[in-house]
Amino acid sequence: MPPARPDPEVSLARGIVFKCLSVILFIVMGALVKMTGNAEVPIPPGQQVFFRSVFALPLILGWLLWQGQLRAGLRTDRPMGHFYRGIIGTASMALSFWALALLPLAEVTAIFFAAPLLIVIFAGMFLGEDVRLFRLSMVGLGLVGVLIVMSPQLAGAGTVDPLRALGAVVALGSAALSALAHIFIRKLSRTERTTAIVFWFTITSSVLGLATLPLGWVMPDAATFGALVGVGVLGGLGQICVTSAYRHADASIVAPFEYSAMIFAIAIGWTLFGEVPSRTVLAGAGVVILAGVLIIWREGRLGLERARARRSSTPQG
Repeated sequence: MPPARPDPEVSLARGIVFKCLSVILFIVMGALVKMTGNAEVPIPPGQQVFFRSVFALPLILGWLLWQGQLRAGLRTDRPMGHFYRGIIGTASMALSFWALALLPLAEVTAIFFAAPLLIVIFAGMFLGEDVRLFRLSMVGLGLVGVLIVMSPQLAGAGTVDPLRALGAVVALGSAALSALAHIFIRKLSRTERTTAIVFWFTITSSVLGLATLPLGWVMPDAATFGALVGVGVLGGLGQICVTSAYRHADASIVAPFEYSAMIFAIAIGWTLFGEVPSRTVLAGAGVVILAGVLIIWREGRLGLERARARRSSTPQG
């Protein structure tokens, strides 16, 4: 007998659960990054990147082995494509870690919501995708929201803190590089397995993180070392969860749950660091989230219309 097809409702629920788990894991990881970046002896971003990558690697390899995809998942015909994607993704990671040391957790999270919006622009520029007026309008709205989030750090009342202003700019740079990395991922995914993309990025970021050793790594104490290991473990588990989420459910269904990160970032930032986001930051984050959700909703509608058009054009009988 052929294997039973998975229940669509069960698969959908699993996709949503995996996505929410990934969001929580990445936010907790960000909190640990913030702790180590603000430790008594601060850990530099390059060293954080190394720990994030190298301690995620055993988990990813074990996951591939458990899935029976170890050999196929590591095979690649485009090593340089993975290398270029790795450079951009690692730079984005390092900048995000640096930003976490300079700004509140919720603020970095809100600014990083610019990444999905910038993907729309970059997809039109580099992939030739048709970006119509609605999506451009929502991207513009979302970027206005990002500017609102950044405004207290760049043009707040009184004296602007140069370190916090730097943190806002660094966080936006990280979002832009993350969006560019996603363009490379889309190109790679035409011929490469998702598992290969995940694995080779982890290898590349481990090597690039290690290459920053001459720039001034520090010897962490026991607590900081444990937190750095936790960064890697949580990052690896988060990557596995987000990959599993998109395997179980369509992107248009699970992608909006990415914005739940703001809730978790506020809760964890307040609990661990005593950070209370301002009304300006919350308002800007709300505008960014609205724009992102509307883009996802519109893309879902267009996907359904294209699917109906294909079915109607298929000869019957």
